[in-house]
Amino acid sequence: MRTTRRMAGGLAAVVAAGLALAACSGTPEGPDNAGGGEDVPEGATEVTFWQTQFTDEENEWYESIVDSYNESQDDVHVSLTVVPGDAWEQRMTAAQAAGNAPDVRTMNYGDIRDAARTSQIVPLTDLISEDAWGDVQENVLESVSSDGERYAYPMLVEPSAVLYYRTDLFEDAGLDGPPTSWDELIDYANQLTDDQVFGMRLAQTSVDMSWSTWGYQWNVAGHLPISEDWSEPAANEDFAPLLQAYQDLFDSGALPPGDGIGYADATPYGEGEFAMMANGSWAASQLLADYPEIAEVTEVAAMPSFSGEPGETTATLGGWTWVVDGNSEVTEEAAGFIEWSLGGDTANVVPFFEATVFSKVSPRQSVADAIAELPDVDSVNPWNATIQEDIVPFAQQEPAYPWNVSLAMGEAIEAAMQGTPVDEALATANDKIATEIANSELAGTGS
Repeated sequence: MRTTRRMAGGLAAVVAAGLALAACSGTPEGPDNAGGGEDVPEGATEVTFWQTQFTDEENEWYESIVDSYNESQDDVHVSLTVVPGDAWEQRMTAAQAAGNAPDVRTMNYGDIRDAARTSQIVPLTDLISEDAWGDVQENVLESVSSDGERYAYPMLVEPSAVLYYRTDLFEDAGLDGPPTSWDELIDYANQLTDDQVFGMRLAQTSVDMSWSTWGYQWNVAGHLPISEDWSEPAANEDFAPLLQAYQDLFDSGALPPGDGIGYADATPYGEGEFAMMANGSWAASQLLADYPEIAEVTEVAAMPSFSGEPGETTATLGGWTWVVDGNSEVTEEAAGFIEWSLGGDTANVVPFFEATVFSKVSPRQSVADAIAELPDVDSVNPWNATIQEDIVPFAQQEPAYPWNVSLAMGEAIEAAMQGTPVDEALATANDKIATEIANSELAGTGS
């Protein structure tokens, strides 16, 4: 699904760039083509909409929902533009500088607070009905809110870390089930490694480590590497077991050198190169569609905890929302389109989750209920129940602090993996986070 995190549109941008490899027809040549060159019917108000490029199935849904909205009424015409994830930041920055940013755009949860703080997006609290807001899970509402206002309408959530493992290889190795602790994970990975497969696939670049390890950071330390009010760095010794685990896995050879393929892409596992893989829930759709033989011998579980106890946080919930630009001159029309598409009839959004083989989770209760009534959910995605029951309820929302805080930890984990002493790597991360706090004047701005 998605080549950088917040630097290019967030976790989802990482996934979108990683899996949506085909060129997308209709993608603009430059950021000033915000409307995609469409003809707007006479008398209609145009709302421009930029969507990050996702998988083909997701892109088709976006096109269909825009077409359906345009056909449903004559007063507003939405013009859709699809932007590759690795070009998102450049094009959005240029469009904002030129004063023609899209009225509506996709945004990941982690970017909302900063965008609200800098007035890049407008509050939607009073522009979307209370009925639509009331259908959204409370913990997700918190992720789209800042200073008492709601700035985005959520489309989906997806856990960032699921353990996929080969049951045939586990059986051959005499392993009865998935590891429940990181000590077991390292042990199993070593037992499963031979001249044909590596034991474990994890994120192996600082950028991917920066966001894919948030859940592990919560689990090992009980906190993130910055104080809750963002006044002090907190990349302390509490995180040492995580960095040590990466170092041990890499030193053992069970975690090989990086192959240039991003964390969000399940291709190496699908091609039989690994016995276990950490990946997001989105990997289910890729494995089921492209690697059915591997999928048949794959089960999933929550990533292990450092304590070995079940029901702990080992993942974060990322995903996409839709927002209205702070300089839009058609905010009511833009918000109306968002509510119709995401907050109205469940029949508008259920097809999205069907198309993505239920590898994502709806934050709307009514949509979740409608999906649960479908007869084929578990047959389409045999791992859905485990993800919904054993991972999603214990996952934390993505942190909202600036990307450089996350990157400092990602760089520390990468450095430790490559042999830097763990305490030295953490000290460097702490210094970088302190610098970010000072440079961005973060003190006291957290929650």
